[in-house]
Amino acid sequence: MLKKFIILFLLIIVSHCAYAGEIRFVQVSDVHYTTKNDYSTEVLKAAVKDINSLDNISFVVFTGDNIDSSKAENLEGFLKIINKLDIPYYIVIGNHDVFKSNGLSKQRYIEIIKEHNWFYRPSKPNYVFKRGEFVFIVVDGAKETIPGTTGYYRATTLEWLDKQLTKYNNKKVVLLQHFPILQPIEERSHSVYQPEKFYEVLNKHDNVIAVVSGHYHMNKEKMENGIYHINSPSLMSSTNPYKIIDIVTTKGFSPMIYTQLREVDLH
Repeated sequence: MLKKFIILFLLIIVSHCAYAGEIRFVQVSDVHYTTKNDYSTEVLKAAVKDINSLDNISFVVFTGDNIDSSKAENLEGFLKIINKLDIPYYIVIGNHDVFKSNGLSKQRYIEIIKEHNWFYRPSKPNYVFKRGEFVFIVVDGAKETIPGTTGYYRATTLEWLDKQLTKYNNKKVVLLQHFPILQPIEERSHSVYQPEKFYEVLNKHDNVIAVVSGHYHMNKEKMENGIYHINSPSLMSSTNPYKIIDIVTTKGFSPMIYTQLREVDLH
């Protein structure tokens, strides 16, 4: 009897040591909210209500093009709705979100977020947050001076990313961004400028397990060199989808990443 107890105890210890962590979060992409469109208000409110009904969600990330045109009133309207979420949210800036000449620079964009949500901690477009055993890095590729549909990851941004990946070399890292570096379809107008420079940074490290993005308004996922590239459709697509992402890691094994598109019920 004692022998069986010892074996069971050892199995529990081994199992616990092998377990690395799991997390579930929600990605909402390309909302294109505008105060002049009642439908975008209806959909976003319904999405918030639906997300609040889910269990065990750690956070929500809005992966860019949160508003349709870079006007403060649109951002303020967007924030008033998503502030009804029962869990923390994080925001990525997309090409529709900012235009310095319109008075909505990246700095002002973040200031407005903080004015409407005192608990929002990021103060720059590029930032890091941690949840359990996982590190999430928001990588900004939007242009605020001359906005366009092409993504542009500055040299300074890539240098910063390199430093973060080095700092968290013993953690599992997920990148959150608007512009995917692995295109879901070949479309030059939506591509990233010099994506090879981004890949140079990724190839120096082995801790990135996923890149989560939007921009193309389509659903496509692909594993490439050990990194799972997740591209998600617009919330304003015909079925009003958002994505639930589950990640489970076990020491000695490749991370298991599960995704589920969930449609918002407007009735």
